[in-house]
Amino acid sequence: MRLALVGAFVSAAQAQPRTEVVISGLENPWAVAFLPGGRFLVTEKPGRMRVVEPDGRPNEALKGLPPVVAGGQGGLLDVITDSAFASNRTLYFCYSEPDAAGSANSTALARAQLSTDRTRLENVQVLFSQKPKVASRHHFGCRIVEMPDGTLFMTLGDRFSRKDDAQTLDNHLGKVIRIGKDGKAPADNPFVNRAGALPEIWSYGHRNGQGAALGPDGRFWMHEHGPQGGDEINVPQAGRNYGWPVITYGENYGGGRIGDGLSAKEGMEQPLKYWVPSIAPSGMAFLSSDRYGAAWKGNLFIGSLKFGYLDRIEIKDGKVVAEHKLLESGRERIRDVRQGPDGLLYVLTDAQDGKLIRLQPR
Repeated sequence: MRLALVGAFVSAAQAQPRTEVVISGLENPWAVAFLPGGRFLVTEKPGRMRVVEPDGRPNEALKGLPPVVAGGQGGLLDVITDSAFASNRTLYFCYSEPDAAGSANSTALARAQLSTDRTRLENVQVLFSQKPKVASRHHFGCRIVEMPDGTLFMTLGDRFSRKDDAQTLDNHLGKVIRIGKDGKAPADNPFVNRAGALPEIWSYGHRNGQGAALGPDGRFWMHEHGPQGGDEINVPQAGRNYGWPVITYGENYGGGRIGDGLSAKEGMEQPLKYWVPSIAPSGMAFLSSDRYGAAWKGNLFIGSLKFGYLDRIEIKDGKVVAEHKLLESGRERIRDVRQGPDGLLYVLTDAQDGKLIRLQPR
């Protein structure tokens, strides 16, 4: 089931949301989560996490973070709060983790508690480290979703130079993983009992997933960067192969086919949707509130880094039926999009003077 992007955008006039800057001056912010009392928790890629007050006043960066490799696409990346955060103050974050020698790195997922005075992280525990570590500054993936059963999904990039490893199960490169909050692979993961396969793997053949969300259907949804063209939306099924780099709707940077130039092959899944040309997607959220009216409820929202807009995607019966470009006039790289507890959408812009923006309905 797939739909190409070409010609799919709806050009009819529509109401654009009103933008309200909550805070500016953030250095390449990557993710936002929501705290009780109207506060925000924001990561900055150079390796800082900070609490932002409801009125937009930033607090000092939290103490207690583990070592983070910041450079290229790496740094301090996604963060989410536990579903029981109000009682346990627990959060999860992922980042680029150095090896002991500082010569290689990988994506890691950690758990911590926010101190009661909101100044530091406590009881930090690394739950998962991608294997192997690679000398690369690219393709970390690193979006986290807590599922209704309490398990954690996380996207993992192929690290750019190791794309062929996305097709083998003895490593975590180019995979989606599923773990428990204790860091262990659940017994019903698809490769738990397969010799030579890592038990955390849920699906494989991915390139670089920088957006993920819990869908209204209760399933894990994600999108991933293609090479030159071929960005994709997928709904990863247990044990399935999503094809990279054997099949893709993109091509090499500068032109030329990848591998045999295939876009389909038996035993490999087709994307729900793909973009040609690439929009460089980042951030992903479904809108469950009715704050913007019935037409927007249930829509999927994805940021575009390349073109600087927020893509509002209508989905019907599991298929993309229309797209609408929002915030296009700002031309700002949108790194993250989330629905807040107030039912409104929030976006982060990726810049040296990055912003957290609240979208108000007209």
